Amino acid sequence: MGRAVTVATCALNQWALDFEGNLERIFRSIDIAKSKGARYRLGPELEICGYGCSDHYYESDTLLHSFQVLEKLLESPATQDIICDVGMPVLHRNVRYNCRVIFLNKKILLIRPKISLANAGNYRELRWFTPWSKARHVEEYFLPRIIQEVTGQETVPFGDAVLATKDTCLGAEICEELWAPNSPHIEMGLDGVEIFTNSSGSHHVLRKAHARVDLVNSATAKNGGIYILANQKGCDGDRLYYDGCAMISMNGETVAQGSQFSLDDVEVLVATLDLEDVRSYRAEISSRNLAASKVNPYPRVKVNFALSCPDEIAVPTCMPIQWRHHSPEEEISLGPACWLWDYLRRSKQAGFLLPLSGGIDSSATACIVYSMCHQVCLAVKNGNADVLADARRIVNDETYIPEDPREFCKRVFTTCYMASENSSQDTCNRAKLLAEQIGSYHINLNIDAAVKAVVGIFSVVTGRTPRFSVYGGSSRESLALQNVQARIRMVLAYLFAQLTLWARGMPGGLLVLGSANVDESLRGYLTKYDCSSADINPIGGISKTDLKNFIQYCIENFQLTALRSIMSAPPTAELEPLVDGQVAQTDEADMGMTYAELSVYGKLRKIAKAGPYSMFCKLINMWKEICTPREVASKVKHFFRMYSVNRHKMTTLTPSYHAENYSPDDNRFDLRPFLYNTSWSWQFRCIDKQVSAL
Repeated sequence: MGRAVTVATCALNQWALDFEGNLERIFRSIDIAKSKGARYRLGPELEICGYGCSDHYYESDTLLHSFQVLEKLLESPATQDIICDVGMPVLHRNVRYNCRVIFLNKKILLIRPKISLANAGNYRELRWFTPWSKARHVEEYFLPRIIQEVTGQETVPFGDAVLATKDTCLGAEICEELWAPNSPHIEMGLDGVEIFTNSSGSHHVLRKAHARVDLVNSATAKNGGIYILANQKGCDGDRLYYDGCAMISMNGETVAQGSQFSLDDVEVLVATLDLEDVRSYRAEISSRNLAASKVNPYPRVKVNFALSCPDEIAVPTCMPIQWRHHSPEEEISLGPACWLWDYLRRSKQAGFLLPLSGGIDSSATACIVYSMCHQVCLAVKNGNADVLADARRIVNDETYIPEDPREFCKRVFTTCYMASENSSQDTCNRAKLLAEQIGSYHINLNIDAAVKAVVGIFSVVTGRTPRFSVYGGSSRESLALQNVQARIRMVLAYLFAQLTLWARGMPGGLLVLGSANVDESLRGYLTKYDCSSADINPIGGISKTDLKNFIQYCIENFQLTALRSIMSAPPTAELEPLVDGQVAQTDEADMGMTYAELSVYGKLRKIAKAGPYSMFCKLINMWKEICTPREVASKVKHFFRMYSVNRHKMTTLTPSYHAENYSPDDNRFDLRPFLYNTSWSWQFRCIDKQVSAL
């Protein structure tokens, strides 16, 4: 009987359609797994082509190139004497499936199609793939000729089966199947499968990691067994950051934990575990054993190979560990920073430019870039050659070594304070001091001449000169004058992003960073095509409340004392004239609601699926100590009016790091109309009836 089995799982920073890079990272993971004695290696979901191919899955090229990569893997000596489990799309009888291809020594053992597809939130798998609906059924799959020539096989098993090696039994799950209420591991475990594998493409959301860990541990707590999870990591070409967290669990306890945030493109976890621990754990669970005696068996693919070691008695096995979770503030510091680094190096730009206003949002964005610089210096210090090569290419210096985050920040990060006659000296000083403390290359400029020129054109054409409301103008005039300032800042941001390095005698261009938070986007409290319009936005999925906590974290962990005055200042757009030299305009007064209220509205609207009436019904209980029903009704109506009036702004929202499940991102996460009947007459009448009754 085999006892000690050595298995490997990994987190790979794959990139959609980067077949060459993806293949190289897969090979590296196999090499590391073999060097540590592993006899089985699991990779992330769709790792050959990259998870985020989207509509490229429709293309025959994606299928062809995936098989070409598989051919390279099969024929390589590096994949000998280890069971390799890789992910790729496969067309079977003219139906496209999301599959695991499991092979050993140039022979494909099984192609296992995904049974439960992810099709909520950011996921659209049913758009491209069909779920395998034939439980415990296997068919013949006719291999393409390029694969037949390597394997000598004409057909291989395709379907819902498990692998029976000389010493144990393995069963595969794919990502969503772990989250499904009828997960395959339940029935597989009852049928004697001892090792469960899960290849995932699971993205980061604040406070989500514990849910994934709990699911993995609970999968084997009731049924016993070993559970191995692999995951994608990094930015593979869109708004999501896949957060690794590869792990191995046995009998309900974690025995190996991978990092959640890291600049390492390849991370491999290896664990040696005793199969007898699984068997003895199961032996005393009588309810499990009674159910197992009646289970419908899975087809077994026999594999003439053992996962256990010949000298198994001398091999130490892994012991349970305590999972260490990051705080939300740490997640904000690390996740968006890693996403920015991937975007910067893969876009082949020379750095970032941020319009730095001296407020919380742009300051938080600056701190995330500074955190990225910290991560780069730490990775180089730890010997990461990939990060060093990328850093040298970005700064255009083949001898450069990033050691000081402030010095590296100076090379890759430009901040720009764009003053107007409505800006206070306080915000100017706060932006300047923060730039000094993080080390960014800082520019101070004044936009008044550009604003006067644009308004002057309007005056020449119409013969009318708009005025701010404090000078007797209408609200329409005042809003238009505010928007002109905001939009000119966006135009100047792109001009300086393109030419700042040219003016400094350096090559390359800069990516423009936006800094509108998730609450402002939901309310529409932003000017369309202002500085919220940028190339990417690292905080667009993060709430104001979380950003304030993150700022406090940066004060304590990065010693950025400039943030103290930024924290204490009321948020303001500074687009209206000053009164006695002081800011008279504040965000919350402008919006007619607080940021705390906005977060509540956002969660109820998206996560609780509440329309106006349902939101009112929930809030009269949640806020019964602080608001009358009539006040709640007024607040809900105001929110839905403003939300619907401004929803069109979400169609042009800058691509943002996805961090919250109540994001209003119109691209594919929050699909809604952008032309509403903003009176909500029927819905509001229902609210009014309840108010009268109460």
